[in-house]
Amino acid sequence: VQLVESGGGLVQPGGSLRLSCAASGFTFSEYGMTWYRQAPEKARELVASIDSKGVITFYAVSVKGRFTISRDNVKSTVDLQMNDLKPEDTGVYYCRRVDNFWGQGTQVTVSS
Repeated sequence: VQLVESGGGLVQPGGSLRLSCAASGFTFSEYGMTWYRQAPEKARELVASIDSKGVITFYAVSVKGRFTISRDNVKSTVDLQMNDLKPEDTGVYYCRRVDNFWGQGTQVTVSS
């Protein structure tokens, strides 16, 4: 199992980023997927999740209406579109398969 995140970077408040997680080594369409994040000196928290078919999604209250999770079961990718970013969105963002396989993370920094 391999999960590789990409798309992080530095963005100004109000800006947008799109994170992507490329999956390999398993049948992607059989698993729900999630995005987590960890801010400095804080616990890792769930940001969004999506079921195996891409029909059912869940968002943390703090990102609802600003972030969108989606997946492509042909390309074996799960994306997180992040709009109207705020400094409190800063952290390392991780892709996770629902049974606890994790990617290595990608840094998102929101700062002017």
